[in-house]
Amino acid sequence: MSSPVVDGPAVMDTGSVLLDGRGLSVADVVRLADGAARPVPQDEAMKRATRSWDTARQIAATGRVYGRSTGVGANRNEDVPTEAAAGHGLRLLRSHAGGIGAELPARQVRAMLAVRANQLLAGGAGLRPTVVTALCEALESGAHPVVNEFGSVGTGDLAALAQVGLALVGEHPWRGTGAPEPQPLDNNDALALISSNALTLGQAALALHELRGLIAATQVVAALSLLAVDGSHEPYAAPVHQARPHRGSGEVARRMRELIGAADRPTPPLGRIQDPYGFRCLPQIHGPAHDAADALEAVLAVEINAAAENPLIAVDDLAAYHHGGFYQAGLALALDHFRLAVTQVARLSTSRLSTLNEPAYTRLKPFLADQEPASSGVMILEYSAAAALGDLRAFSAPASLGHAVLSRGVEEQASFASLAARQTLRACGAYRLVVGCELVAAVRALRQRDLRPEPGLPAGRALELAEAVLEEDQADRPLTDDVTAAARLLDRFTEIWRGSAG
Repeated sequence: MSSPVVDGPAVMDTGSVLLDGRGLSVADVVRLADGAARPVPQDEAMKRATRSWDTARQIAATGRVYGRSTGVGANRNEDVPTEAAAGHGLRLLRSHAGGIGAELPARQVRAMLAVRANQLLAGGAGLRPTVVTALCEALESGAHPVVNEFGSVGTGDLAALAQVGLALVGEHPWRGTGAPEPQPLDNNDALALISSNALTLGQAALALHELRGLIAATQVVAALSLLAVDGSHEPYAAPVHQARPHRGSGEVARRMRELIGAADRPTPPLGRIQDPYGFRCLPQIHGPAHDAADALEAVLAVEINAAAENPLIAVDDLAAYHHGGFYQAGLALALDHFRLAVTQVARLSTSRLSTLNEPAYTRLKPFLADQEPASSGVMILEYSAAAALGDLRAFSAPASLGHAVLSRGVEEQASFASLAARQTLRACGAYRLVVGCELVAAVRALRQRDLRPEPGLPAGRALELAEAVLEEDQADRPLTDDVTAAARLLDRFTEIWRGSAG
């Protein structure tokens, strides 16, 4: 089976994603990782990769090129004799395919394959173009190499990609069916394949996609909580955000007005003045999270379409430039920033959950309990949400503070972007559970107060969805299944938020 090669625009039909080394998006990576689209390498990009491969072999045959005619790392000054060149590439792959730890899920490995195939089409690797075809075949068939979790410190996913390389030559196992035919990789291919952060980038794309959607869904949950406590609309007033014009905060406020049907200039409340921060400061906390997501996506947009291989094969210059373009400081910092912003949003959700348990705001029994004496209601959800938030807080520790000196001191710094990507992926599950707890409480409060948003409002659609899946029984009982169902429902809430774009 071979993937067809086409020439044409960067936008394909919904069943395919064009790989051209220029315009792959985070959403495209997610679709390929999920098997929701098939990869189609662009004809001109394949020609670019072919020119790069031809140029690389020409350069390596006439001069010293790192990793092709020399060793790597601290062995960079050791020449590879011509008679040993054929086996040098395989030795390099075998020695570097030492990933350890758990086997990665198929989805993460597929994201890596998609990113690497597209990067190779940018034309700076000097790798034989049939590797791109093989990677696309694997993505289309569903096969993926076995890849272990640990082996990168943010200066190239060497172990993971070496495992991919050995799988391509037939020396490492695949999962699934439809693995591509073995590839003849040599000294001109090995380093060119593994000189990339494709796994880190793929994991970061998956994490960004999920958490960006969950941040949006959280605002829909917050809208239901706001309605349940008769919260003020003033924090979302247009003049407030025109006076302090941060883009993210202003957009969050506008979305909240759309969700609940608030006026641009709402009238003050007749009762209390100033709600707790969980409601009053929502734009100021959700806004920076959206901004951090945008900043991370901007970094990823460059990296997944970059020719960052070392050395860079410059066809027009007939040169191999040795450099540090593989170093992922920007990505590590963007991921760290994003996780810190996400944790702030989750922490605000626990604040609203506490408010929902307080009779002074709901005019209901403490903990939204039923009418039985001393009932606990949803009391335990505060504890459960706080526990999940503890994990999320641990995951938000900056990975970029890490340090390593490797390869006999030649590589004396590390970005730990790989750790940052893993931590961001791990944050997704804990975040879902925190917000799921708030949703369970908000729906119970609205039911007890018999409150319904005005017909046709996005918040009304969200409540209908939630009531359809959450048990109505409010007697003291285990709430595990309720929170699980609520956490799963958040993806539907993301779509509601997107539909409120106005």
